[in-house]
Amino acid sequence: MNFASDNWAGAHPDILAALLRANDGAAPSYGGDELTKRVERKFSDLFERDVAVFFVATGGAANSLALSQICPPWGMILCHQESHIQMDECGAPEFYTGGAKLLSLEGDAAKLTAAGVSAALEGFPDRPPHGMPASALSITQASECGAVYTAEEVKALGGVARAAGLKLHMDGARFANAVATLQCAPADITWKAGVDVLSFGGTKNGCLIAEAVVFFNPDDAKDFIFRRKRAAQLFSKMRFVSAQFDAYLADDLWLVMARHANAMAKALSEGLAAAGCKVWYPTEANEVFVSFPPGVEERLIAAGAQFYPWATPGDPAGGTMRRLICSWATQAEEVRRFIEVARG
Repeated sequence: MNFASDNWAGAHPDILAALLRANDGAAPSYGGDELTKRVERKFSDLFERDVAVFFVATGGAANSLALSQICPPWGMILCHQESHIQMDECGAPEFYTGGAKLLSLEGDAAKLTAAGVSAALEGFPDRPPHGMPASALSITQASECGAVYTAEEVKALGGVARAAGLKLHMDGARFANAVATLQCAPADITWKAGVDVLSFGGTKNGCLIAEAVVFFNPDDAKDFIFRRKRAAQLFSKMRFVSAQFDAYLADDLWLVMARHANAMAKALSEGLAAAGCKVWYPTEANEVFVSFPPGVEERLIAAGAQFYPWATPGDPAGGTMRRLICSWATQAEEVRRFIEVARG
């Protein structure tokens, strides 16, 4: 009963098979191979426009390098106070931007609102040369609390960003889960809604090591090849990252895996709620946040269940919240057994 993290899951067999195929023979290095070029075109097809895509090793690298491309060292990035870039990247965004400031904002279920961002911008007027100008807005899809932004919500945020001259970044570590929930085209919640750059995640959803930075206006990617290289994120054997994305995007495998993870999380959430547990946020992706009645957590741990304690700024659960995550590999029997043990 492993609900610790989608990062704990292995790779999907189709991803592993693609790696074995890519291992057959030799190919040009540093992305000069035909497989990489083909997969780059796949990203343009996926998003229904020409994009500039760059593969990197981790979500932290994708976020930090994307933000460093759209925010100067003297700029300010608006983000949620619970966002990964604020809480879990060890200052990497600040480091790679050369000193930009993260301004953290509040919002229910770790989501920002257009009204909240507008109010924050009004509270930080430009004061050149003393004040740091707002340069970028970063949102997380799905959020750190498992909430999903609708296309309308992203559009509203995109409108605020454009009006203020900000670039809009989307941390899409769980982008697949959001698309699966919304049943929309990826374009609908990215560039069509005003997103300028996306950190496109694969690792949490069945890949081994596969993340991408996607610029929807290739002009925004000027000199990014040097930025990626300088950050030691240019793979010499790039085809092994490309091979993962090749299989990931084939026959909508990325969505098949995300739909399964979401469905398992929904079943887990509903079952725990029925068992008398407190579910803190709507289960819209593959994460469940819950507080257990007395004695239940101890019983689950004794039965071998794995999950994480979860504390957030202004923790509504008073330290009792636990995070459960489902993945492409979560089995229905694991969910059934977890709920059974929780019921006692």
